[in-house]
Amino acid sequence: MNINNTIGLNKTSASQLAEKLNELLANYQIFYMNVRGYHWNVKGPQFFQLHEKFEELYTDLLTKVDEVAERILTLGHQPVHAYSDYVKIAKIQEDKNVQDGEACVRGVLQGYQILIELQRELLSLASNAEDEGTAAQAGDYIREQEKIVWMLTSHLA
Repeated sequence: MNINNTIGLNKTSASQLAEKLNELLANYQIFYMNVRGYHWNVKGPQFFQLHEKFEELYTDLLTKVDEVAERILTLGHQPVHAYSDYVKIAKIQEDKNVQDGEACVRGVLQGYQILIELQRELLSLASNAEDEGTAAQAGDYIREQEKIVWMLTSHLA
């Protein structure tokens, strides 16, 4: 009986990684819609800058949604794809009817902080499973998003 999946990872470890990746996917999906909503609804003196920035961020988030789902498939599992499941799984909550620019920025900051926390957990799990692919993906996301957190924090200061 083969205990490894098609990419050579232990099947039990791959299953645990896929579960954590599905949690991450749910958070990315909720966060993507929040940022999309900020883009559509932001008002105030910084409208033009924030409207443009939110579009840049949600475009990147959508790319990451696809990358995370594809990693789950690579591990031999199925990505969660129902929004009702995302709402149940995600730590990031839907942010409705937010229009104030500063409140939108705070929502983006909080979302990235949650993603970074989840990705650090995933990085540790992937490292223990000797899953370089997932670890590299998580590490890349963390590095990029830590810089965004710094910039958002500076904006709010």
